Amino acid sequence: MFPEYDVIVVGAGHAGCEAAVAAANMGSKVMLATMNMNTIAQMSCNPAMGGVAKGQIVREIDALGGYSGIVTDHTMIQFRMLNKSKGPAMWSPRAQSDRMMFAEKWRLMLEANQNIDFWQEMIVGLVVKDGRAVGVKTGIGLEIPAKSVVLTNGTFLNGLIHIGDKNFGGGRAGERAATGITAQLEELGFESGRMKTGTPPRVDGRSLNWDAMEVQPGDEDPGKFSYTDTPTLTKQRPCHITYTNSKVHDILKTGFDRSPLFNGTIRGTGPRYCPSIEDKIDRFAERDRHQLFVEPEGWKTVEIYVNGFSSSLPEEVQYKAMRLIPGFENAKMFRPGYAIEYDYFPPTQLKANLETRLIKNLFFAGQINGTTGYEEAGSQGLMAGLNAHLAVQEEEPFILKRSDAYIGVLIDDLINKGTTEPYRMFTSRAEFRILLRQDNADIRLTPIATRLGMQHMEDRMMRVNEKAGAAAAIQKYFEEASVTPEALNALLEENGTTPLKQKVKLKSVLSRPQINLDDLRLKVDHLDHFLKSFDAESINLAEINLKYEGYLVKEQEMADKMNRLEEVKLGEHIEYDGLQSLSAEAREKLNKLKPMTIGQASRISGVSPSDISVLLVHMGR
Repeated sequence: MFPEYDVIVVGAGHAGCEAAVAAANMGSKVMLATMNMNTIAQMSCNPAMGGVAKGQIVREIDALGGYSGIVTDHTMIQFRMLNKSKGPAMWSPRAQSDRMMFAEKWRLMLEANQNIDFWQEMIVGLVVKDGRAVGVKTGIGLEIPAKSVVLTNGTFLNGLIHIGDKNFGGGRAGERAATGITAQLEELGFESGRMKTGTPPRVDGRSLNWDAMEVQPGDEDPGKFSYTDTPTLTKQRPCHITYTNSKVHDILKTGFDRSPLFNGTIRGTGPRYCPSIEDKIDRFAERDRHQLFVEPEGWKTVEIYVNGFSSSLPEEVQYKAMRLIPGFENAKMFRPGYAIEYDYFPPTQLKANLETRLIKNLFFAGQINGTTGYEEAGSQGLMAGLNAHLAVQEEEPFILKRSDAYIGVLIDDLINKGTTEPYRMFTSRAEFRILLRQDNADIRLTPIATRLGMQHMEDRMMRVNEKAGAAAAIQKYFEEASVTPEALNALLEENGTTPLKQKVKLKSVLSRPQINLDDLRLKVDHLDHFLKSFDAESINLAEINLKYEGYLVKEQEMADKMNRLEEVKLGEHIEYDGLQSLSAEAREKLNKLKPMTIGQASRISGVSPSDISVLLVHMGR
């Protein structure tokens, strides 16, 4: 009934969709298996993409040929660039999406790919022979053969939904949990754990008093995520901001004794950086209010997402407390918030290419690895899909270094440090974040994807070359063109910086923190004329390169130094027990994790600098 697929992807959430696309666009024949074709790429939680560090990841996915950025640009209803008051390393794009359009666009793009087939049914197990994944088993007893398998099960593995003292099996509201896979993996020797996440109530926007809330509009000049010719927003829907208060908190507290979070019903660890409203009230008792973002679910629907009010309290407590929030006095609830517990597998059981150590050609991506967020999931899916294809072709794995991408930081953190709580990406996790900006993801990563053989990259590479060439031309102009004190001193004094005493190069003026390129365009006639022939993206890249040149050079030197340790290969067959100069903890961790390089070993918790010195001596360095 079925041919042998190169790659079977189990689960069609954000990780599964990107995995299927990545493998298919590398030339693999792919099957995407899902329990429900109508929930492909469902935005299970808030209808938004991007945010701090997450926006950088979406742009990296796009630069590598993934679809998340393209889908977001086609379906967004609002765009904001966050952290513009800070340096460009912190700038992070975020878009509010139309939930229904987002899922539809993803499905149509998947269906347009001739290398992707679909199967709608629960996958209950793997077919494993001689330590290798060779297919999957379905709920009605079918076996679908494959050369590799990617598991992207999200919150569905033995999912358990909690609302107050009620709980029932489910992977998402209205959808059943997936069973069978966890038990089989445990029998094969995998370690599993439980995590928890939650979602807020959805309400009827027609019942809200919008005048009682603060308006949060999108950017006046909205950007986008993809480096391709996707549409730019011409109109936007606003979000709104309101706040809880002490009366809201008092009502919520009346349900604490029935809270699965506090009475021990929930065993899984929840997300530290996105806690439920009851968790926030408990942990931050000194605060008398918490900010809520009131977000529309789409262009036309009246459904509203109450961001910041995630809860698993009894539904009547949620409802009563909600009606004390300004603007929500007459709110009608579509459904209450709930918590969900699910199985995950500590990611230290993975290699750097997201292949499991125990079973060859079996890859994990997304929440099964302990992460949270669409963006984190999508990036892992893309990397797992690429590497599943490469494994089938018996080619070298594709691994991004920490200095290459936020995606590299994410995977490196997971496989070396593991996680016992839902992992979320932040800019602070990246030691090279000045290099890993959202504006240069295409310069960093598109050439790599092209060399790998990803299809449809020709136009992207042409754009990258044009952008890099334009930025270089602008930088050269600033290095060679001069400006007089008469032209600029008024501007310099107005901005609180030392006036010029003689003619200087434009570059030296732009390097001052008080001055930006737009300031200079207004005062230097020949500059404005010159820049009119360049697009905004190239100008922005050139300005950052010029303004932060010293920091960029220093960070690149640090990255090069660290990457030299990545060149010292360790392999999987070193017997660390025989290296008595290593600490006992280092021997234990190195035997368990089997790092491939000295650099990777240096980032394992419990492996000290002196242990690294021992390894370098052992490797003849």
